[in-house]
Amino acid sequence: MPELPEVEALRDFLDDHLVGRIPTRVLPVAVNVLKTYDPPPSALVGHEVTDVRRYGKFLDVVTDGGPRLVTHLARAGWLRWQAKVPDTPPKPGRGPLALRLVLDDGSGFDLTEAGTQKRLAVYVVDDPRTVPGIARLGPDPLAPGFDRAAFAELLRGERRQLKGALRDQSLVAGVGNAYSDEILHAAKLSPFKNAGRLTEEETSRLYEALRTTLTEAVARSRGIAAGSLKAEKKSGLRVHGRTGEPCPVCGDTIREVSFADSSLQYCPTCQTGGKPLADRRLSRLIK
Repeated sequence: MPELPEVEALRDFLDDHLVGRIPTRVLPVAVNVLKTYDPPPSALVGHEVTDVRRYGKFLDVVTDGGPRLVTHLARAGWLRWQAKVPDTPPKPGRGPLALRLVLDDGSGFDLTEAGTQKRLAVYVVDDPRTVPGIARLGPDPLAPGFDRAAFAELLRGERRQLKGALRDQSLVAGVGNAYSDEILHAAKLSPFKNAGRLTEEETSRLYEALRTTLTEAVARSRGIAAGSLKAEKKSGLRVHGRTGEPCPVCGDTIREVSFADSSLQYCPTCQTGGKPLADRRLSRLIK
């Protein structure tokens, strides 16, 4: 799933490639991708793109005098840039193509989504705050005003485990499954630790890990072509997706806890005092 660093890199890429250009065709292909009906996608045609913004994991293409194209790539969505878009209109079907946007110079992009669970979402709106997912977003963790005191206030009274709290977009915007693992590893905290019971020192460690991990990931991704961002993300992860490999900090074996539709990875030595966390799915198989 694209998270804050990848979406920020896409925003930067699109800012270079879209601003000053004029959409000539906006073609929804997948029947379920468009979540709004008024204004229609055709209302974007003829309006110059003036800006590209990011809200958490949402991208917002701003036009001059027209509506805005807002998209959320969800778990398996991606943006594929084309210097020359085919002249033949795409045919609706079961393939990955969800939406195509063509510009006045013949370039453009496809929004695609792999897999059977179709969650990629596109909105054509006059105000991005009318998009439900944007309206409920918490603060951006890389915003200049997001300091330690603001972060500590968010955690005050929180009853959830750290892993779930960090992934909640209404708490902080933009962190998903992968970077929550990376942040907790950098902070040396268990993913199952109660978020509202951190000491002052643990809160400081978590805040610094949150900001540093995301800032470094954005820096690694900046300037990379859209098609290479997925590989860049994977190469920069130290624990997420690396079950069975040695921890790059202490050398212990990275372990995993599996859930119904996701998993987390962690280092026992760095994060849980050497104690493996219970993997409920594995326990059920053993029984």
